[in-house]
Amino acid sequence: MSNTEADPAELLCRERPGEGVTVLTPRDVPLGGPRAIRVRRTLPQRQRSLIGAWCFADHYGPQDVSDSGGMDVAPHPHTGLQTASWLFSGEIEHRDSIGTRAMVRPGELNLMTAGHGIAHSEVATVATVSTPDTAMLHGVQLWIALPDEHRDTARDFRHYAPPLLRLPGATARVFLGSLAGTTSPVPVFTPLLGAELTVEPGATLSLDVDPAFEYGVLQDVGSVTVAGAALGTGELAYLAPGAGRLELTNPGTEPARVLLLGGTPFTEELVMWWNFVGRSHDEIAEYREAWQAQADRFGRVEGYQGTTAWLPAPTLPQVRIKPRRNPA
Repeated sequence: MSNTEADPAELLCRERPGEGVTVLTPRDVPLGGPRAIRVRRTLPQRQRSLIGAWCFADHYGPQDVSDSGGMDVAPHPHTGLQTASWLFSGEIEHRDSIGTRAMVRPGELNLMTAGHGIAHSEVATVATVSTPDTAMLHGVQLWIALPDEHRDTARDFRHYAPPLLRLPGATARVFLGSLAGTTSPVPVFTPLLGAELTVEPGATLSLDVDPAFEYGVLQDVGSVTVAGAALGTGELAYLAPGAGRLELTNPGTEPARVLLLGGTPFTEELVMWWNFVGRSHDEIAEYREAWQAQADRFGRVEGYQGTTAWLPAPTLPQVRIKPRRNPA
């Protein structure tokens, strides 16, 4: 998925130690043209830039694509990251410059590795959905920063449908990393966890977790309390490293669904701008120039049927990036 903001902020992301629970509130961002759907962006923001290597989180829907116009994001570039697509409902057509054409469907992970450079498109409109049931678009788009030694790795695409894991008072689908005795086979470049959890009404889910990880609990539907902090829709609870156990309580009368994201703190500094992750302002400028020139670095997306062949990059800020520090 693209960051389609016309004037994206250029960020220097660096990890910081944290204590207890911090609740992050998302901001609304339009995505995908004049009839754009709205997404709730939780990462990055001033309070926190990363959770492990997770550096970007957009949460969208439920929204009927026949009313909104849906999602139609023309071919656009990425560098230095992986994109993880996870749907709760709906259907998205993904095409990329490896030659992949895949449908993103609920409960199935599509993980694209940009590395040195990749281009892809994403479409979810009335013309692309296969049944009326898939017209309701609802899901998350996540980015994972690649460490310096792997950030120029080759393009890649992986698909994985994790099994439904039944736990006391809850269910889980572990799409990256390990949790509750199950492990995803999808390879990652830093220690990570990604899982969908649904907690039954009135239940408390208690999980053994890695104390070396920091965690984020992203609220989707229902009511959930994390270490005493109640979350609203789209809010994210951050938990610092150190705890070996995580408890989620559903005080409501309906099932509560969350995403659990985790990883060891990512200590490298990152420069993020538009759809690029790099290490300096000059690198970002180089990536932008290569994309505007339609250089071979990113390849070509075949078969996209939208109104524009590719998505031009916004104008790069005239001032050089300055360190952006998370508040203590």
